[in-house]
Amino acid sequence: MQKSILITGGAGFIGSHVVRLFVNKYPDYRIVNLDSLTYAGNLENLKDIDQAANYHFSKVDIAHEELLKEVFNDYQVTEVIHLAAESHVDRSISDPLAFVKTNVIGTVNLLNVAREFWKDKQNHLFYHVSTDEVYGSLDEGGYFTEKTPYDPQSPYSASKASSDHFVRAYANTYGLKTVISNCSNNYGPNQFPEKLIPLCIHNIKNNKPLPVYGKGENVRDWLYVEDHARAIDLIFHQGKPGATYNVGGFNEWKNIDIVRLLCKIMDKKLGRKPGESADLITFVKDRAGHDLRYAIDADNIKNELGWEPSLTFETGIEKTVDWYLNNQDWLERVTSGDYQKYYEQHYG
Repeated sequence: MQKSILITGGAGFIGSHVVRLFVNKYPDYRIVNLDSLTYAGNLENLKDIDQAANYHFSKVDIAHEELLKEVFNDYQVTEVIHLAAESHVDRSISDPLAFVKTNVIGTVNLLNVAREFWKDKQNHLFYHVSTDEVYGSLDEGGYFTEKTPYDPQSPYSASKASSDHFVRAYANTYGLKTVISNCSNNYGPNQFPEKLIPLCIHNIKNNKPLPVYGKGENVRDWLYVEDHARAIDLIFHQGKPGATYNVGGFNEWKNIDIVRLLCKIMDKKLGRKPGESADLITFVKDRAGHDLRYAIDADNIKNELGWEPSLTFETGIEKTVDWYLNNQDWLERVTSGDYQKYYEQHYG
């Protein structure tokens, strides 16, 4: 039987890199990109492969179970890689219900449809891609492991924790073959500019303020998005059913240090005086419930599957800055909303 893999959220930041990797690496697989094309879903991210013979796109919201059934039936879906999610913490604070609808109800809809269509459940895989934020906040010491108790601190992380629990519950209750991964902060090309790194690049380029929450002391572990896509590939093909894999960059940075590094890189690339862009840094009121530190112990995936990041942060951030500077048209269309016309032009 041909693998027919449904990748949800495939027009988003991480999803588009996963779709591209699978389309190019596995020409014998049918890759079905399912995305509702909300503000963060951008089909321009995939224009280099959208004519590939093994690539298909379906504009469907995972909140609509009946439409999901049509997709499963039309494409005879054999596996799911589930990335579709509302993911920005600030948006979850202002509109938590939207995160419940997509991240919780949408995930349960997918699980229900998979359970209905996959009669021999051990011949199919439901792979759920999640976040390290489900574990809560760390102090200066220690790391998140696969055995760390869940302690979500924001509506976003609570919705992702709930979806993780539902995936495990369906495996236990209905015999669904599942695997889960929890990743650290991703960065790289095609990220919607509400997130820290692309926002700073865009604002520095346009001499706009660089908002930094609190004192900028919050620490995150950063992972280059293409390295994450490679990890997803490995987990999908070689991960143990029922297992959880933490995927991290072995790469902790304070937010303020990342902003200062971006200012330094951008000053050099834009021909500005050293320190000029740092004048744009503006400290703002801290985010409600802002977790102090995330840090992943990724030794399990390294030891079991042989995965580790291929890029240092310094190399990855240089590549990222270069990509955004070389793709200003993409950035302008995203910030203006014009990128949403791509669907009508090519699929409407």
